[in-house]
This record gives sequence, structure tokens and C-alpha cells, in this order.
Amino acid sequence: MTKSSQPTHHPAVVNLRAQRAANLQLRVADWITKFAGSMLFVYIHAVGFALWMLLVEKSPWPTLTLVVSLEAIFLSTFVMIGQNRQAEFQQMKADHDFTEQELELKTNTELTRAIHQMTTELHRRLLDQPNSSQ
Repeated sequence: MTKSSQPTHHPAVVNLRAQRAANLQLRVADWITKFAGSMLFVYIHAVGFALWMLLVEKSPWPTLTLVVSLEAIFLSTFVMIGQNRQAEFQQMKADHDFTEQELELKTNTELTRAIHQMTTELHRRLLDQPNSSQ
């Protein structure tokens, strides 16, 4: 894909990606969140837990329960990190959109005033002209 055919991203997306790319902890959290939300993660766990229950321990339930509980604690933390990231992005986008809308409103107001002034001047000139057809 050529550079010109790549999709253009919202400035808030570009800004957030740059901020996250500059921080190692955020990059690691993003990678873990992405991996934990994949089917590969599910497959690895299904195979790993099955092997553990069948081959590793005679009575796997106490240890397995502990491991799964600890993993759930960490995964829920990564889910919250992802939610915080999403909330931060939504706020950045909302701020950007607000700024752009305010600029557009200002521009439209200026255009409307200019059109009104031109229309008023045109009417004044037309009404002030003596009627040449009489």
C-alpha cells in the first residue's frame, strides 16, 4: 500500500499513538491487552490447562484455582488500562472536535456577516439609483 493510499487518522488518534509509543510501560500494557483479547490466548490457555489437569498434577484444582484467580486479577487490570486508554482517546477526540466545530462556527458567522453586508450594500445601491427605464 502506498503512503498516499493509507487511511488518514483523526489527529487525536495520531497524538495518542505517539504518546503511547513513547512510553515503554504503555506499549507493554497495549501488547498484553491485545494478546489477551485474541483467540491465540484462549487456545494457549485451553491447551495449557488441559495438560496441567491431565499430566502435571494429580489434584490440580487448588493450584489451578489459585493460578486462574491471580491471572484474572491481572487481566482485569489490563482491561481497566484499556478502558482508561479508550476514555482518554474519547476525551482527546471530543476536545479536538469541539475546537474544530468552534472554528467552523466562527468562520460561518464571519461569512454570514460578510454576505449580509454585501446584500445590504447591494440593496442600498439598487434603491439609491434613479430608475433608468422611466
